[in-house]
Amino acid sequence: MTDQPKTTAPPFEIYRAKDAVDYTDEGPMEMAPMTEAQQAGMAALYEGGMLEGGTVKLLYSRPNMSLTYVWFKAGYPLPLHSHNADCLYFIVTGSIRVGDEELGPGDGFFLGSDVPYSYVPGVDGVELLEFRDSNAYDFKTIGKKAEYWEKLVGNLAAARPLWSPEDVPPSGMKVGAE
Repeated sequence: MTDQPKTTAPPFEIYRAKDAVDYTDEGPMEMAPMTEAQQAGMAALYEGGMLEGGTVKLLYSRPNMSLTYVWFKAGYPLPLHSHNADCLYFIVTGSIRVGDEELGPGDGFFLGSDVPYSYVPGVDGVELLEFRDSNAYDFKTIGKKAEYWEKLVGNLAAARPLWSPEDVPPSGMKVGAE
């Protein structure tokens, strides 16, 4: 067994939800290079209003660790993707479908580095926490064919009308500056 280098950290730190940083401003995630089909698909999702259906905020970060708050509204079309960091997901409220599994409050899942995944938020959306073993990681889209992206855009079009009444996350938590 070899010794792993440890980073020096303060013995105690406080973070506050109000200080969370929006991923679109300065989050820890970087988009990995995409094919033309993936770029076109992501562009179509953005143009279709995808960003209206989700909030992703960095709550805490230090070397080799980060904590992210996520609120995705009902049916949010999360593309199949992977990250180059291990992650532990914990559902605060709402629900998701991962493959054939339905997960709700208190449930979660572990995902190893570079394992492709996606999930679909339930009728009440989902709020979850993502605990990562990194403070910087990538987002690699997996869908390669235009048909995949067209289906995802169709799912977005079906889900988006449900979002207008969802102005406040189900938990009522206020994360980050509004």
